[in-house]
Amino acid sequence: MEYVVVDFEWNQSSRPGHNSGRLPFEIIEIGAVKLDEDLREIGRFSRTVRPKVYKKLHYMTRELTGISQQELDGSDPFPYVLVDFMLWCGNDFIFCTWGNTDLVELQRNMRYFNLEDLLVGPIRYYNVQKLFRIFFQPQRQAASLESAAELLEISGEGDFHRAVNDAAYTAKILQRMDPQQADRFFSVDYYQYPRSREEEIHLTYEDHYKYISRDFPDKEAALADREVRAMHCYMCGRAVRQKIRWFSGRSRFWFCLAWCPEHGWIRGKIRIKHTDTGRVLAVKTIRMIDEGQAAALREMKTDMARRRREKRHKDHEDPSGGAQSGSV
Repeated sequence: MEYVVVDFEWNQSSRPGHNSGRLPFEIIEIGAVKLDEDLREIGRFSRTVRPKVYKKLHYMTRELTGISQQELDGSDPFPYVLVDFMLWCGNDFIFCTWGNTDLVELQRNMRYFNLEDLLVGPIRYYNVQKLFRIFFQPQRQAASLESAAELLEISGEGDFHRAVNDAAYTAKILQRMDPQQADRFFSVDYYQYPRSREEEIHLTYEDHYKYISRDFPDKEAALADREVRAMHCYMCGRAVRQKIRWFSGRSRFWFCLAWCPEHGWIRGKIRIKHTDTGRVLAVKTIRMIDEGQAAALREMKTDMARRRREKRHKDHEDPSGGAQSGSV
């Protein structure tokens, strides 16, 4: 298997509030570095793309990337460049990116141009930004590509924010890692989400479990689904009893607290994600936690219940109040 370390630059509307709902960002450059199974570089791909939707280069994109309007006007359109890129990638490869947005925008552009068949998802990939944090800065938040390259004293690939340069810096950071260790923390992009129960995704990592559901018409239908609400211990596989049932918490997540007789406290967290078609899917993460984290979850539950009581009291005094949230 080969590694395709990829980066995209994209353009947007020059008029505030005029982005296309179907394509908020249009890819204008594809850059990639290909590594063999031993992480040795074996090829590079670099092409600019002539835009169709946002034909005028946004001034911020021009200043950030250094790409000129003349360069774009003389380039091939996205379908031609994409086909060449996918042929260059080959048949046995895994994408590697810095962060989790590049593959989303790639697939959104492919959908806009009716090219989704060239890349079937969900897509297994390596998020090198996440791997860098795990292996080099476990106590810090996500680092920028520039700061990561500086920390590892990596240079010589030109200015940042050109696609092939950023791909090259990302590739050099990946080369500092053990592929077998990196494979323990692979990621899955689910822009092309499961469409049936049989296609739903179940991922078990060393320190957590992740489940991506099929799509539902709305949040209520997703949260009512038995598999979405189910809790189990990913360490031993047994179903576990919920000590605190699912409740809406902070940051628009849903939480629950369960207990495994063998492995202790388990926290469930659900995020409801909206699809481009107006439906929703549930992303559930199950993780072992300690007594202090369990106590914090209980406190959150109490605090959210208090807020709901206060809101109900306020809505009773002011009937124009908004909708309430609660447990399921």
